[in-house]
Amino acid sequence: MMSPTLKSLRALSDPTRLRIVALMEKDELSVNELQEITRLGQSRISTHLGLLLESELVRSRRDGKRTFYRLDSPADGAASEFIRLATRGARELPEYSGDQINLKRLLNRRREQAQVYFNQIAGRFDRVYGPGRSWQAFGHLLLRILPPLVVADLGSGEGLLSELLARRCKKVIAVDNSEKIVAFGAAKAKKNHLKNLEFRLGDLQNPPIEPASVDLAILSQALHHAEDPAKAIAAAHRLLRPHGQILILDLLRHNFQKAHELYGDRWPGFAESDLHRWLEEAGFKRIEISVVAREEETPHFETMLAGAEK
Repeated sequence: MMSPTLKSLRALSDPTRLRIVALMEKDELSVNELQEITRLGQSRISTHLGLLLESELVRSRRDGKRTFYRLDSPADGAASEFIRLATRGARELPEYSGDQINLKRLLNRRREQAQVYFNQIAGRFDRVYGPGRSWQAFGHLLLRILPPLVVADLGSGEGLLSELLARRCKKVIAVDNSEKIVAFGAAKAKKNHLKNLEFRLGDLQNPPIEPASVDLAILSQALHHAEDPAKAIAAAHRLLRPHGQILILDLLRHNFQKAHELYGDRWPGFAESDLHRWLEEAGFKRIEISVVAREEETPHFETMLAGAEK
């Protein structure tokens, strides 16, 4: 039979298990939560948790259909030392910083029960048919309750979102780096009599908009085309008035190699931790990031929604 010391040493001999121990240092976590933070497969996480349970460094508890895992509180001084060594080792791993950012985001979301409720409602929407129920109809409903904002649509493309927003907002400034697209969008806005929609030629790192002049900055599937995503987010911060908001819709990091060739993407999406770090460094507060959509067709692109306040 293997001694407790050897069991502990075996359990902590793998970098992934060090990551898991470091994450549970702050709070108990479920398998799904560990999967969201680390972006590792569920079966892989379950295997590692099994070894940690066997070594008695981790304890589990049931809560309804879910099982939560936490670090044991050992009376044994040796076990406590093993946990301290594990967390020290985890800090030396390249994934540590991203794991901690994702953990912070997840724990904040736990406290936002309204967000959890929304995810449950959204998850049911496509599974339960009802006559007249559609995302298109919901979109028009939500547009009606928009306040009279000044909006910057950064990386607007042909301006589909800008057009929709202009029907309700005080003013929409659409910025794109293509002369042809800007000309096309401006002509279409004129044709549709949208006098409060203005197209401007410029790039995401330095949009041609006065500082502190807009209420809402939107980057909708634009950031993965940016030369420098962090600078684009910092530029958006400068455009916003105090307490203005930024909304970012973009791809979760993926491994689809042909995205650059097919769509001209500079970046293969982003990790949630990247977006969180860039928003924080730019000076944004109240940062919330969540995955809001997953395509059913291969390569199963996932879309994140990030929101924050200046």
